[in-house]
Amino acid sequence: MKHWTGWLPGLDTLRRYQAAWLPHDIVAGLVLATMLVPVGIAYAEASGLPGIYGLYATIVPLLVYALFGPSRILVLGPDSALAAIILGVVVPLSGGDPLRAATLAAMMAVVSGSICIVAGIARLGFLTELLSKPIRYGYMNGIALTVLISQLPKLFGFSIEGDGPLRSLWAVVGAIVDGKTHWATLGIGVATLAVILLLARNKRLPGILIAVVAATVITGVLDLGARFGVTVLGSLPQGLPGFAIPRIGYGDIVQVLIGGCAVALVSFADTSVLSRAYAGRLGDRVDPNQEMVGLGAANLAAGFFQGFPISSSGSRTPVAEAAGARTQLTSVIGALAIAFLLLIAPNLLQHLPNAALAAVVIAAALGLFEVGDLRRIYRIQQWEFWLSMVCFVGVAVLGVIPGIGLAIVLAIVEFLWDGWRPHSAVLGRASGVKGYHDITRYPDARQIPGLVLFRWDAPLFFANAEFFKERALDAVAKSPTPVRWLVVTAEPVTSVDVTAGDILAELDEALHAQKIELCFAELKDPVKDKLKKFGLLAQLGENNFFPTIGVAVARYLEINDDVIWEDWEDRADA
Repeated sequence: MKHWTGWLPGLDTLRRYQAAWLPHDIVAGLVLATMLVPVGIAYAEASGLPGIYGLYATIVPLLVYALFGPSRILVLGPDSALAAIILGVVVPLSGGDPLRAATLAAMMAVVSGSICIVAGIARLGFLTELLSKPIRYGYMNGIALTVLISQLPKLFGFSIEGDGPLRSLWAVVGAIVDGKTHWATLGIGVATLAVILLLARNKRLPGILIAVVAATVITGVLDLGARFGVTVLGSLPQGLPGFAIPRIGYGDIVQVLIGGCAVALVSFADTSVLSRAYAGRLGDRVDPNQEMVGLGAANLAAGFFQGFPISSSGSRTPVAEAAGARTQLTSVIGALAIAFLLLIAPNLLQHLPNAALAAVVIAAALGLFEVGDLRRIYRIQQWEFWLSMVCFVGVAVLGVIPGIGLAIVLAIVEFLWDGWRPHSAVLGRASGVKGYHDITRYPDARQIPGLVLFRWDAPLFFANAEFFKERALDAVAKSPTPVRWLVVTAEPVTSVDVTAGDILAELDEALHAQKIELCFAELKDPVKDKLKKFGLLAQLGENNFFPTIGVAVARYLEINDDVIWEDWEDRADA
């Protein structure tokens, strides 16, 4: 049983804290804060919420993760990968009411946080590995496209009405064709985006900060808001977020639950990958279950302190590392700096143009696209590439929430397909190669007269049991000599369920009608124990189970001494 201090890694770090780390953590925290502010506001806007909620979703969660999170420098906060999910839930349900949208988003954070904590305590950190890489790529590429399209109206300086990514894109194109582009807004947005992208390769320069500060200064000095109608952020509310329980209506529960589950899945998948990467770099070991608890606690804090769902950041964590972060005190300093801003200087960002915020989100969305590895997957296995494309199109056409459902369905189908129609083979002895091998791979392989060695390369369960029976009987039918024994070489069989057990009993009866013995070789003991519970050991007989293929072959030749087989090394191939 884990000691209670094990659930609070931050306390352990504090006990081992070295005085020499303090200057590094303070400087890194202040540098980090300069990036957390514009990014937090931008991702709040991208999620369909007022910008201030992006800061609320940053302050308290950073403090909570510093206590519960196992990673020493991982930075949590609003994330572009979650923006489309949050947007897909709050916009249809809020009816344009920003307070209602904030409440819905906060409840999504509570849902996702609760799921992560429960899953972490139950040690279910492995669940995020159930989505294959092509499906994750397709899903994230769809989200990236959705986020990018959602920011185009702000970049061009107009508003649209569109339901779904493709309809929104069509509405954007229509608005541009109709001449609705606000050129001053587009100019400052494109310039901000260009600076971010140009400086992105230089890890030492805070490109986002430079671009946002420049856009804010230019907009303020030239008074672009009043003179040219450039939409700006305006003054932020003064003060810190307060504790509040988000309350939603019964009609919102289903969508919020679905969105919260999606957030939990995506955020932990991202966080676990990033956490492992930095743990390896720092020589640490990160417990994925504790990572889930830390992420869940941070999301709960976000939900109860006027924030919205958060995740780890692949852009802000490198900033903290490059600035010299040693521990989570960096995040604490960053959170306190943002709190100081809201208390002392809430008007500091009043001239920040919304187009610049859109540029920040678009740059992040461009970073989400995965193209290079998909090319590799296309070269290696095309069907997995097209699986990724189906998932991508599903998110782009159906929207984020239905796209999540499609991704999960595809993952289940992919898993079942691999087990539903697995590889099987008839084995024989090939010249110059020890052991028994697939006769289709070794055309010169010889089969022992009257003996079929049938290998099944998967667990036996309800989805493939009938197929197993068909393939086994087909192997018997295609044997070049009348069959006396069918030996299932069962080393790859890791499990058998009740349905498969019944099918094995049926196969045995069908073979007995043809006077053929059903035997097993190399069957694992836990699987054999299951067959015993199913009554199959009594039906088949203990003597029909052999530890190796070689022992099975030797026993067959011993009993059937009329079989002519010159390869006597089989008798010793145990």
